[in-house]
Amino acid sequence: MTSPSTGAVSAFLRHNFRHFNAAALVEAADGYTAHLASGGKMFVTIAGAMSTAELGVSLAEMIRQDKIHGISCTGANLEEDVFNLVAHDFYERIPNWRDLTPAQEQDLLDRHMNRVTDTCIPEMEAMRRIESVVLEEWIAADKAGERWFPHEFMYKILLSGKLKNSYQIDPKNSWLLAAAEKNLPIIVPGWEDATLANMFAGHVITGDVKNVHTVKTGIEYMMFLAEWYTQITRDSSLGFFQIGGGIAGDFPICVVPMLHQDLQRDEVPLWGYFCQISDSTTSYGSYSGAVPNEKITWGKLGVSTPKFMIESDASIVAPLVFALVLGQ
Repeated sequence: MTSPSTGAVSAFLRHNFRHFNAAALVEAADGYTAHLASGGKMFVTIAGAMSTAELGVSLAEMIRQDKIHGISCTGANLEEDVFNLVAHDFYERIPNWRDLTPAQEQDLLDRHMNRVTDTCIPEMEAMRRIESVVLEEWIAADKAGERWFPHEFMYKILLSGKLKNSYQIDPKNSWLLAAAEKNLPIIVPGWEDATLANMFAGHVITGDVKNVHTVKTGIEYMMFLAEWYTQITRDSSLGFFQIGGGIAGDFPICVVPMLHQDLQRDEVPLWGYFCQISDSTTSYGSYSGAVPNEKITWGKLGVSTPKFMIESDASIVAPLVFALVLGQ
């Protein structure tokens, strides 16, 4: 099926991207569009440091235009979108990051600049600023005997307007703000290794937060996902668009075999579309680099499920796929 894309970017891609990974990109975008056109919905997973790569510039618009109906992301991507929202002016880009000496890396540490490839996140302006705001929410929930998921605490902060005067980018480029405004379901597996999670653990240790269960767990995320998936697929096929590898994708895709094998909900359909953007090598048992057909053996995808694999840099590929889907 040909996508109804009409914009200049889409026209360029259709004229130039004809073979290999370039062709796979266009085909995956067309499959995405066809899935939505048939009444399907799409679940997107975000690994790596895509928020620091400012994926929100394109991802937020996908959310606003109802091209995305649920998200799974790492704790890093959850928080780093907000870090960028309030501290963008203090970020530093390091074009020669491949050539840094250990002494230069130490200098960045001494200045509290945490490097993610070519970009340094400022600890005081980003991480500590958000810590002080979210700590208020953790303590308030703790005292009230309430428990919330990690993304729900972030939604509360963004929707409260507490950070509005601190925005340093156009808020339309924050994907998490767009998701909060839509109350989009978000799954954050392995949140415990994120910066804010480390801070939460510290505040539990010091006694600022009394109950470690104030923030809900990954198992509870899977339980939520099981019910949400069961409900949404009663009327719609749900596709799976995976950006990168790791737990952001591995965790949620397992909900289908869990529903079938552990809960005996045989009527629940398989994922209705699959695409992964990955540069992981398909070897040595790599799950992140495994070809989509391997997922058939695990009861995640079917023989006839549309499957696409784009082996390239997600920071390049994802915005282009989204441009095609949006008709830009």
